[in-house]
Amino acid sequence: MWYLIFFCLPVWSDAASMYGEILSPNYPQVYPNDVQQSWEIQVPSGYGIRLYFTHMDLEPSQNCEYDFVKILAGGHVEGLLCGRKKPRAPGSLIVEEFHVPYNTLTMSFQSDFSNEERFTGFAAYYVAVVNCSGKVFTEPSGEIASPNYPKQYPENSRCEYRVALRTGYFVVLTIRSGDFDIEPADSKGSCHDSLTIVSGKQRFGPYCGSKFTGPPEIKTRNNILDIVFLTDHAVQHKGWKIRYYGDPVTCPPSVIPNSVLDPKKDRYIFKDSVKVTCVEGYEIVRGRDSIPSFHSSCQDNGEWSNSHFSCVPVNCGDPIPIDNAQAVYVSELHEPLYKAAFRYQCDAPYYTLKTKGDAVYQCSASGEWVNKEMGTKLPKCVPVCGVPSNPIREKAKIFGGTRAEKGNFPWQVYFDYPRGGGVLISERWVMTAAHVLEGFDKPNMYAGVINVGRESLYREAQQLIPEASFIHPGWKKQPIETRTDFDNDIALVKLRDAVKMGPNISPLCLPGKSAEYELQEGTLGYIAGWGQREKGRLPIYLWKAQIPVVDMDKCRSVKPEGSADSSAYRFTDNMICAGGDKDSCKGDSGGAYAIQDPLDDGRYYVAGLISWGPRCGTFGLYTKVVRYLDWITETMSKHEDAEAWQD
Repeated sequence: MWYLIFFCLPVWSDAASMYGEILSPNYPQVYPNDVQQSWEIQVPSGYGIRLYFTHMDLEPSQNCEYDFVKILAGGHVEGLLCGRKKPRAPGSLIVEEFHVPYNTLTMSFQSDFSNEERFTGFAAYYVAVVNCSGKVFTEPSGEIASPNYPKQYPENSRCEYRVALRTGYFVVLTIRSGDFDIEPADSKGSCHDSLTIVSGKQRFGPYCGSKFTGPPEIKTRNNILDIVFLTDHAVQHKGWKIRYYGDPVTCPPSVIPNSVLDPKKDRYIFKDSVKVTCVEGYEIVRGRDSIPSFHSSCQDNGEWSNSHFSCVPVNCGDPIPIDNAQAVYVSELHEPLYKAAFRYQCDAPYYTLKTKGDAVYQCSASGEWVNKEMGTKLPKCVPVCGVPSNPIREKAKIFGGTRAEKGNFPWQVYFDYPRGGGVLISERWVMTAAHVLEGFDKPNMYAGVINVGRESLYREAQQLIPEASFIHPGWKKQPIETRTDFDNDIALVKLRDAVKMGPNISPLCLPGKSAEYELQEGTLGYIAGWGQREKGRLPIYLWKAQIPVVDMDKCRSVKPEGSADSSAYRFTDNMICAGGDKDSCKGDSGGAYAIQDPLDDGRYYVAGLISWGPRCGTFGLYTKVVRYLDWITETMSKHEDAEAWQD
């Protein structure tokens, strides 16, 4: 302890003493009033001064205005003392202490004209110490050693060194075992000579002994490190040598979550610069915009710049609605974000997908909903064709037959003016006989009804508004009273609005082009209509019949009403002859001759259109629809950008 030598130090008065004592006037008695006294302390060149007080009892005052001790060194006030002070630490006599790196120091004492109490002044001592403090090491790496290393270090010294690297680097120290030799600790484990290392809140030591007992490498988390070496007046050893270097601050391997860095490194250090992009399926959002990338640099605090950005999952937006369908999520994620998936489900049983594969779309990294087969193209829900909601069971004739039930013929279209029939073949197209439209390019049409009485028609039916009519170009114009040529008796009506399908409204399928759709004699099909019945009456209810395909000679053999024979009429391969004791009649024209699909017995297709006949109740002629498939598809495609009629 320093105080062990305080009482044996003589007062030195020569120009450069190694140690000395300074006492207030009359110490330890009361000092006099109105006194001013100064002491010039000088130690040999190359040394600093350690000044400590073991007693301090001066008149207290604010800012030490009355009585005080002032210490000046190097042109600066090192301290201004007054009042009564107690030892700074248990077991110590030191009440105040100063270390100055200069070899000269001025100490002055002043008392004012009066003291209200008895104050006993001060006792101070100084010691010349090796001037080893104040050195700052700023090089990226280097060595620091105790004074005189490897010779014996000086006694009674306090050496302070600072390593101050530029920001962005942490100080790392290494001390080899052979480079460390300090007076060992006493029996109580206390170091009289010691080495202590401090960096921010990190503290290492004190260390002493003939071997270094600390870690082989001391890593700090700071760019500034202080080394404090204390020695007493007793045993001296060779001391120590420390090597230091700057370890660059490191930054995390990722700037922001879900990002990719370019260049990619195992370790990023201070001043490294990278380009940051998001992993697949994520995007950088800034405000309302998305940016492809940004640049970031490793900062001196170990954090990346621009880390306020974030990579968020790509948002594909809500699924685009399509008509007659719902979008149902099939993934665990029920938001329109990357890798979420949904399926378009058509409104069954009246609509079905017109696409191959499953209509599942996944949110892609490009921000678009993508289907494996169709890409970004949207599917279509087209009406289910040819399937009655109420199966047709009754076998009767129209001419004198029985009434149809709701749902038997959901494709049936009623022409109010002119009186006739038609067949719904898609959401926006009705097919009928050409002669029905002669003079009526925009007929009054209704769907979804079997009772065409005025009250029922307006209450239950869905009116179909025509937009355009297309009569087959091969249809010849002739006066209706004398017409004998019904070849190419087919026409199409485009509707202004898509028809909403349901149990009482759905289209009839078109025939295929394969050999299975070539009609054979005896094939049965259904006809329906509101045409003339026995005694010339026009019914308000829909009537139906099942009739077979027969040889064309059957139709040729019937004597037309009001004609001597049928030779005046034209019979062509574009016509189907069907019937027998059941037949269609006036007012049924344009209705469908529906036959069960040979490739799918669960549905019907339009094999023919009610066209003409020699006499009601015998055989009738029906336009053979399969002959007009190309014209039908071309007309619909030409006048509809994306018509969803059935295949």
